[in-house]
Amino acid sequence: MKLDLRPLLAGDRLLEFDYELPLDISDEDAGSFLFGVGFPSPMKVKGDITNTAGYMRMSLSLSVDYQTECARCLAPVSGEFTLDLEKTVAPRNLLSDLDEDKLDDYAIIEDGFLDIDEQLREQLEMEFPSRFFCKEDCLGLCQKCGKNLNEGPCNCSQKDIDPRLEPLRKILEQMKQEENNKK
Repeated sequence: MKLDLRPLLAGDRLLEFDYELPLDISDEDAGSFLFGVGFPSPMKVKGDITNTAGYMRMSLSLSVDYQTECARCLAPVSGEFTLDLEKTVAPRNLLSDLDEDKLDDYAIIEDGFLDIDEQLREQLEMEFPSRFFCKEDCLGLCQKCGKNLNEGPCNCSQKDIDPRLEPLRKILEQMKQEENNKK
């Protein structure tokens, strides 16, 4: 959505906005930071831009419902992600002296209009958690048989020791035996 900031540039003090931003981010794009995440409804964006003697500040909050899988057991996980964001708003001609990396701190006005949709999509990708859990103490899947351990223990032998750790196991047994002999 393009916000018309011409009234603010002419001296108005406040512009409020409230809209929905459809997310066309594919949950199947393996190159995306949001790979495996579905967004069943548009992102809700609500905020305002205040003009204080020519200094404009944008404050907004966004929320979006998501659906994904638990990083440990692959169970479905859904919820709502929210984010608050503040940026200074300025016309592009006033920012011509800034380095490219500092431009991210600004919402840039082009021809009296402010298009923040792409910035909001980028901010979502940067701030969205990289993994979710169905519960904090999720046990995950058995590494041998793949059973969800949250549903109970599996029947396969989980006692198999990595052969590379066998010497450490022997040392530990020897230390326990020596300690028992001292008692």
